[in-house]
Amino acid sequence: MDPQSLREDLRMFQSTLLQDGLKELLNENKLIDCVLKAGDRSFPCHRLILAACSPYFRELCFSEDGAGDDGKKEVVLEDVDPTTAEMIVKYVYSAEVDIHDGNVQDVLAAAHRLQIPSLFTVCVNYLQKGLSRDNCLALFRLGLALGCPRLAVAARERVAAHFDTLARGDDFLELGAHELLAVIGADSLNVETEETVFESLMRWVRRDRDGRAKTLGEAFDCVRFRLLPETYFKEKVEKDDIVGADPELLKKIKVIKDAFGGKLPEQKKKTKKEGEEEEEEEEEGGEESKLPGFLNDRRRVGMYAKDLLLMVNDAVAVAYDGAENECFLAASAEQVPRNHVSLATSGNALYILGGLFVDEENKEAPLQCYFYQLDSVCGEWTALPPMPSPRCLFSMGEVEDLVLAVAGKDLQTDQSLDTVMCYDTAKMNWSETKKLPLKLHGHSMVSQNGLVYCIGGKTDQNEALSKMFAYNHKKREWKEVSSMRTPRSMFGAAVHRGQIVVAGGVNQDGLTAACEAYDFGTNKWESFPDFPQERSSINLVSCGGQLYAVGGFTLVEAEDKECSPREITDIWQYEEDTKVWTGMIQDLGFAVGASCVSMRLNTAKMPKL
Repeated sequence: MDPQSLREDLRMFQSTLLQDGLKELLNENKLIDCVLKAGDRSFPCHRLILAACSPYFRELCFSEDGAGDDGKKEVVLEDVDPTTAEMIVKYVYSAEVDIHDGNVQDVLAAAHRLQIPSLFTVCVNYLQKGLSRDNCLALFRLGLALGCPRLAVAARERVAAHFDTLARGDDFLELGAHELLAVIGADSLNVETEETVFESLMRWVRRDRDGRAKTLGEAFDCVRFRLLPETYFKEKVEKDDIVGADPELLKKIKVIKDAFGGKLPEQKKKTKKEGEEEEEEEEEGGEESKLPGFLNDRRRVGMYAKDLLLMVNDAVAVAYDGAENECFLAASAEQVPRNHVSLATSGNALYILGGLFVDEENKEAPLQCYFYQLDSVCGEWTALPPMPSPRCLFSMGEVEDLVLAVAGKDLQTDQSLDTVMCYDTAKMNWSETKKLPLKLHGHSMVSQNGLVYCIGGKTDQNEALSKMFAYNHKKREWKEVSSMRTPRSMFGAAVHRGQIVVAGGVNQDGLTAACEAYDFGTNKWESFPDFPQERSSINLVSCGGQLYAVGGFTLVEAEDKECSPREITDIWQYEEDTKVWTGMIQDLGFAVGASCVSMRLNTAKMPKL
């Protein structure tokens, strides 16, 4: 055995022996010379053990005062819950601790106060791993209060990532001045416009105008006024009553107005001692580092966001930038089921629904569909309540705060459905709403102007449909509108420049390359340039003003003259000026088995592929 391995084994054996011996002494109440008191409970301990684990206990245990009538040292733990005190004693003797969401903050605060660094680190690691949009603001404040930079910085980055959402909540208004400035001064703010930062600041000030108005002078240095439109600055900043009432702020307003006109403050020079040459001060960051903070014009991270085509399969979610012809990794997606449907809502939320989830505890409906939501800011998936009606070949749409899963094929009976499942994103539950007039599958859906449109599809009699129905959720009503010229199922559909465009698909005649467009105003279908190749299951996506077609299936003739379906993984773009489809990428592996949507994503926060 090599010496290093021997030393490690001896250390492990000795550690185990010592730990077991300490627990035995405690359990048998032997050599007890100290008592911890928390609330109405007492915990016998050994001073030597406590002192070895904590400087706080070391000082208390070996002080002259505090001995009880039996000669045992008594230590009163003020403001420590008895349950927490018991956990700390158990940890000190056994290195075991049962931390969960309900107690971690109490244990962290106690570990900090009692100066037990190892337990403190364990709690910080737990909180960091559990950081989310819902708790990051509270953990940011906790990290600052306990003097834990690692937790505070990690939580602040999560706050910055979700700033647009968090700044609209009441918890944001409870931030202290130093906490607020630490957030709104960050480059990492995920905001697309500086107006969001200024309006959030003023909303915070108005929560307690008398007490907070005096902090505006310092807070102004955190707002990047040169990133504001000049008209907005004149109307919203200059004319703000709180800003106008502060003479010091009015001086800064004048400097900002001069900057809009191209006049920046003169840069100070650093004068050396007599006999030495003058040289201009050089600071890291160049000219901008010498300007006042309110003249900073460096863009925030969120200002690099743009509309991208997102492809999601059962391995990764990849964003494609058609303007730059580049791909970025948005998230890993191992938990996403292979056969799924995706929906990007008007609020830029992505939902994935599909696959087969077995809930053994649900005796009435054990078979369900997986349901996930992507946090596009952090690239993390959240499991949502599964859909209680497992199906495939369905489509999704949105109306108000609801996600609809319409028709499809039942995974148990293999029969077409007419049921419509409705997920309430606020209440986080599923219910059933008005049924579709027909049982079908392989259809497409789009959402526009508060209505959901169900287009085409196929019946169990293998009949391709040209019908289109519009759903009004307020009236709980499906209404048939103008039918397509070409019946089809398994096709692509998207709302593009105020029209519904459909492409490809399959019908009684086989695959088709036909495209057509629906005008909402006239309730009529019009001709649209055909796709270059007959194929089904095309992903049609309107993104950043451009129309893209991704992947699908076509028939390929083999050597034996037999035709078989083959998946295509290319990307095409429709050219508005020439009215033709142009190939962008011939073979993109990320498109294999992918569903495609348009989402607003930040290329500055995603690795390029």
